[in-house]
Amino acid sequence: MTTPNLEQAIDRSGGNPAKMLRADARGPYQFPIPQMEYANWRDEQRVWRESAIFFDQSFHMSDVYFRGPDAKRLFSEVGVNSFRTFGRDKAKQFVATNPRGHVIGDAILFGLDEEEYALVGSPVAANWVQFHAETGDYKVDVERDDASPINPRERLLFRYQVQGPAALEIVRKASGGTLGPVKFFNIGEFQIAGVTVRALNHTMVGIPGQEHTGLEIFGPREHSAPVKEALLEAGSGLGMLQGGAVSYPTTSNESGWIARPLPAIYTGDDMRAYREHLPAHGFEAHASLGGSFVSDSIEDYYLTPYDLGYGRVVSFDHDFIGREALEQIAVAPPRRKVWLDWDAGDTGHVLTSSLFASGRGAKYLSLPAGGYSLIHYDRVLLDRTGVGVAMDPMFTMNHGNVTSLASIDAGLAEDGQRLTLVWGDEASIGVKPQVEPHRETEVRVTVRTSPRTSQGARR
Repeated sequence: MTTPNLEQAIDRSGGNPAKMLRADARGPYQFPIPQMEYANWRDEQRVWRESAIFFDQSFHMSDVYFRGPDAKRLFSEVGVNSFRTFGRDKAKQFVATNPRGHVIGDAILFGLDEEEYALVGSPVAANWVQFHAETGDYKVDVERDDASPINPRERLLFRYQVQGPAALEIVRKASGGTLGPVKFFNIGEFQIAGVTVRALNHTMVGIPGQEHTGLEIFGPREHSAPVKEALLEAGSGLGMLQGGAVSYPTTSNESGWIARPLPAIYTGDDMRAYREHLPAHGFEAHASLGGSFVSDSIEDYYLTPYDLGYGRVVSFDHDFIGREALEQIAVAPPRRKVWLDWDAGDTGHVLTSSLFASGRGAKYLSLPAGGYSLIHYDRVLLDRTGVGVAMDPMFTMNHGNVTSLASIDAGLAEDGQRLTLVWGDEASIGVKPQVEPHRETEVRVTVRTSPRTSQGARR
C-alpha cells in the first residue's frame, strides 16, 4: 500500500487546496525553545537593541545536508541565487521558485565544504531541493536532521544565536580571543570552552547601521553544554539575556523577513510530480491558512521574490527554474515588501473591543505575535479596494506598536502612505479553535519601507 501524498490529500478534500488549507485547524507554530520566557518577552525584545540576546536555535529548524560533486550545480539550477563565488565558509539566503516565478521557500544555505552544503530553516525549501536531488541527474547524497518535534533521534548539532550591539564582544570574550574577523554572511571557525565551533555572521533583528552584529554558532551536539555555559558567562556582565519561545519569532518583524509565505506548489501540471512526492502528513499538506484575506483560488496567495523583498538575490547569470518568468516580472515588479505600522488608537480599540465589548467585538489580538494559524494573510485596502496582503502582525517594544509585514502595490510603497488593514477572520469562526466569534475590524496603517532606526519603546 502506497503512502498517501499531497496530491491525493487535495483530491480527497474536494480538489481545492485553498479550501483545504483554510479548513485546517492548526494554530501558529509552537517554537520548541526550552522556555517560553527567560525574563519576560518585553525585556528580551529590548535587549537585542541595547546589549545582546542569546537564542537556543538547536531545536526548531531543519538541517538538510547535500554532499557530492554536483551540490553546487543542483542549487544553482534550482535556486534564483548566483553561485559563481559560493563554496566553503560562504552562506546565502537561498530562494527557490516554481516555473512561473512564484516562491516555494527560502532558507539559509551554509557552504560547509566545497562539496557539502547545509540548508537550514523551514523544511519547505529543503524538501524541494531534495526532490530534485533524488529525481534529477545529480551526484548528491542527502541527509536530513529535521526539527526536534518531528525528529526521532538526537539533533546532530547545537545552534546558538547571539545578536545585538554587544554580541561580538561577548563571543570574543567566550572564545578566549580565538575569534578572528568574519565577514558578513561568511562562516568563521574558532574555539569556545575548548570546543571547535563555526559561526555565521548575520543579523536577525535588522538594526540599521548595525548589520554585522550577530553570530550563529554551531558545533557537535555532544559539546553543547560547555559552549552554552561559556557564552552565558561572557554575556552576564554585559547585560545579555536569554530569549524564549515568545520573543523569538518577533525578531523577523523587526528585520523584515516574511517567515512563512505560502509555498507555490499546489497548482500546475508541472508541479504534479512534486505534489505526488510530498506526504499527506507533511507541512505543505497542513499549512493552515488564516486571516481576513480569503480566496477560493490558491494562486491568489502566491508571491514572487520581488513581492517579498528578495529582488536583490535574484541573478540571471545562470539557468534556473522560474528564470524566464522572473525576467519578465523583474522589468516592473507589481508589488513591494513594506512594514505597516498600526494606528495606536485603532489598536487600542481592537484590544478593548475584543475583550470588553457587549456582543461581538473585534478579533482578539494576542501579543506579541497576533497570528493564529501557520500562515497568515490579511487584506490591505485603499479606499476599500484591495492593494495587497499583510502577514505576521506583531508587537515589539523597539517598534512601540503593532506592525505587519506586507506586500502591496509598488506605487503605494512610499513612507507615510496611509492604508487600511482588515483585522479578523470571520470565515474561520467555527473552523479554527483559536478564532472566536467576532466582527472584522478596519485598522489604519502607515507604510514604512525600511527598518526603524530608533527605538519606539516607552521606558
